[in-house]
Amino acid sequence: MGSYAGKNEHDPEGGLTMPTVVGIRFKKAGKIYYFDPEKTGVQKGDFAIVETARGMEYGEVVAGVREVDEKEIIAPLKPVLRKATKADQEKVAENEVREKEAFNICERKIKTHELPMHLIDVEFTFDVNKIIFYFTAEGRIDFRELVKDLAAVFRTRIELRQIGVRDEAKMLGGIGCCGRPLCCATFLGDFEPVSIRMAKDQKLSLNPAKISGICGRLMCCLKYENYLYCGKECNCQRDREVVPKQGSLVITPLGEGKVVRVNRNDKTASVQLTPDNVIQVSWDEIVEASQADI
Repeated sequence: MGSYAGKNEHDPEGGLTMPTVVGIRFKKAGKIYYFDPEKTGVQKGDFAIVETARGMEYGEVVAGVREVDEKEIIAPLKPVLRKATKADQEKVAENEVREKEAFNICERKIKTHELPMHLIDVEFTFDVNKIIFYFTAEGRIDFRELVKDLAAVFRTRIELRQIGVRDEAKMLGGIGCCGRPLCCATFLGDFEPVSIRMAKDQKLSLNPAKISGICGRLMCCLKYENYLYCGKECNCQRDREVVPKQGSLVITPLGEGKVVRVNRNDKTASVQLTPDNVIQVSWDEIVEASQADI
């Protein structure tokens, strides 16, 4: 269990000392988690071994020693166990080889059980206390028999985790329409909400095909400059709610459709894209087709 720097002792002025932490990332574009460096001497650029809820993990120190507000920390603050050694690095390389083998084994098992799922990635925890298989599927999958088979092969804890299309793009990577590697796979730690209104505010085309990424969802970069168009300083009354009218034609992230129902309680609308395809979207994700310049 970690501890706050100074054990929450009071400073001379009567306040609480701020925790001293380092920021560690476990994947290239993953979230940054804070840990107590204690007396390990880890610095930015080092690799370290830490204890997490999943077990022992190997990560890179991407934020050096600093003090942060307690609100930014997920309690309890756990300690860095040690700097990573050459043996640790060799173990990570060994795990990466085993992950590829596990991927092939799992794909064969999926075919054997005839499950409608697509395997995306396999991840071993550093201590191989758990193996996580990431997959996509159209709906819910009953994979209990598959888990039993995998557990019998690997003799460790098995987790099958269903992910969405944005996470799939983040894991697999690719090239965006701008010609650069995907933002989500290179530097974005979290996915922030993006709405089609951002495209409208920036006077971009509202054609979903032109403002969607390879994942099929609205491009994350719509968020980057949106504050310049509709920040707190602007007078566009962006915060005013626009309630869609039932029967009106609207543009959604998935295409143009007709509003068939408006729900004022949860501020959503049912939009019919085709005779047999009705989707549920929030009000801020749709724009009236009459206002769109496609």
